[in-house]
Amino acid sequence: METSSIAKQHPESADQDPVRQRIVRAAFSVFMERGYAETNTLEIATRAKVSKRELYALVGNKQEMLAACIRERAQRLGRPEETPLVQDRKSLARVLESFGSRLLREVSDPTVVAVFRLAIAEAERTPKVARALDTIGRETTRAALREILTQARSAGLLEGDSSEMAEQFGGLLWGDLMVSLLLRVADAPNPREIKRRARNATAAFLLLYPRPVKP
Repeated sequence: METSSIAKQHPESADQDPVRQRIVRAAFSVFMERGYAETNTLEIATRAKVSKRELYALVGNKQEMLAACIRERAQRLGRPEETPLVQDRKSLARVLESFGSRLLREVSDPTVVAVFRLAIAEAERTPKVARALDTIGRETTRAALREILTQARSAGLLEGDSSEMAEQFGGLLWGDLMVSLLLRVADAPNPREIKRRARNATAAFLLLYPRPVKP
């Protein structure tokens, strides 16, 4: 999927267009009900109360609509501009706890879990769904976490490969929660559980990656 070209066609300012937002919401609803392969643009246009011509002009074809649905949810997972700079281990712990809490809250949301279920259900028949979710959605989170850890490494607060450290933190944060959510054998964690998970993951991560010893 050429996600970069999609992003160029629909800059962030366009995402605020109320008609476009209505189309994206309608597309997401139909995708969830029928799956990607069985969804057609006419039904999306009908549900959004727009013409097909307007649908294509504002969002694009079905593949671009799927990308817009995923991107809309992925945008909430990037590192917020107000995140403080990591200057010591204490501030690093605060940033990681905050990032972890927000990630758990957003990704465990039923609508986001539904996107993962859609990608899994369509993985063999329509692999582009899984690729879009990985490229637009999951990579947003990975890049934001790598940025935090790269900054911490540059400040001499820990050492290691940023990608590997990000993967380690993610494993500590989630455990088997996502699998349980996908299987519908667990409910989305409440705020108290989210805070506990983020705090414990951060503590365990900082034990694995102590401050480098100066020679």
